[in-house]
Amino acid sequence: MTAESTTHGTSEGPRTPAPQVWPCLRATDARALIRFLVDAFGFVEVAAHGEGDVVAHAELSWPEGGGVMLGSDRPGQQPGPGSWGPGSSCLYVVSDHVDALHERAVAAGARVLVPLTDTDYGSRDFTAADPEGNRWAFGTYRGEPRPS
Repeated sequence: MTAESTTHGTSEGPRTPAPQVWPCLRATDARALIRFLVDAFGFVEVAAHGEGDVVAHAELSWPEGGGVMLGSDRPGQQPGPGSWGPGSSCLYVVSDHVDALHERAVAAGARVLVPLTDTDYGSRDFTAADPEGNRWAFGTYRGEPRPS
């Protein structure tokens, strides 16, 4: 597999690696959660499969790279031992635009749990909850460099 086949981009902009890890969420009202994540945080809806109020599978991309998958929580269709329920996830999302994202989230009615702060490890962060109760931390920290 070449770098060309695993990255997205054009000659006009930087190449973003294709997502290789997809955090997955379950939602009591998946369609409302999708709308919230698009409106409040700026995710882009890529796919939403299902009928009526039930979302069997949805994908939302993060404009700066990566994305999440989600679907409706359906009684009797638990994924098995160790299953998770709606509102039980915590996600960290890297952004170069944390202050603007915070303003957008507040304007859309997101419940901010941790206000904008500068951390002792050099990140600018805030944490908000979505309507399902999941916690979303947004920050500039990209993780430590990978060992060579």
